[in-house]
Amino acid sequence: MVPEATPKLSQFLLIFRVLCRLAIFFNLSLLPEASSIGQTSTPKAYLLTRQLPDKSSIPGLLGRRNAIDSLKMLPQRIVRTSALRNSLAVARRAPIAQRRAYLPTHYADKKTLDEKYPDPPTMTAAEDPGMNGGYINPPRIKRQHRDPYAQWWDPQERRNFGEPVHEDNDVLGIFSPWDYTWTTTGPGLIMISTFVATFLGVCGLVYLNYPDRPSYPREFEGGLEKELGGPGAVRARTEGDEEP
Repeated sequence: MVPEATPKLSQFLLIFRVLCRLAIFFNLSLLPEASSIGQTSTPKAYLLTRQLPDKSSIPGLLGRRNAIDSLKMLPQRIVRTSALRNSLAVARRAPIAQRRAYLPTHYADKKTLDEKYPDPPTMTAAEDPGMNGGYINPPRIKRQHRDPYAQWWDPQERRNFGEPVHEDNDVLGIFSPWDYTWTTTGPGLIMISTFVATFLGVCGLVYLNYPDRPSYPREFEGGLEKELGGPGAVRARTEGDEEP
């Protein structure tokens, strides 16, 4: 598909079309007039009696016809060329954008980067058993197990100034999950079982020894016949009714 032409390109194509029509008009004007044709009996006879061009003039006639055809096809070629040029421009943008850098070459050069930021030295397993660059860790002690009443430089973290930090400090810090050390699993199960048994035993003793309160059906004077709607209404219990 040919892309839409811009206004400037449309004006350019219009001018070329006018020029093409003018060239075609001048080419037709070079043909003999009708009067010369009328001197013969028929147009066919005129063509037969017309002097044929020389061999030397044939290339010139063919070149003129080819030039006229080229002028006719010129607008389409211009549009196709502009479309191809746009596609090539889009294709050329990607490598340029990929090669664009945000730092100068003397900063982003590999040699300069290797000098400023060399790779860490490699160590053997014997030299670096912890695989941490040879860093010597302090004893692995959680901060909550340190003496809370000691004179620490940082009382909250229970840490002194300049004290080396363990590589697992996020796990050993004071704000890490607290280690529950008050009791173990066995004594904890014994204590909760004792509580449940004691509670159920007390409830059973209360149920067996608590005296029942004697209750009697309540009676109303006249069965509240008037209050409940008069004769025929469902009345309440009154004296003399049978035991429920």
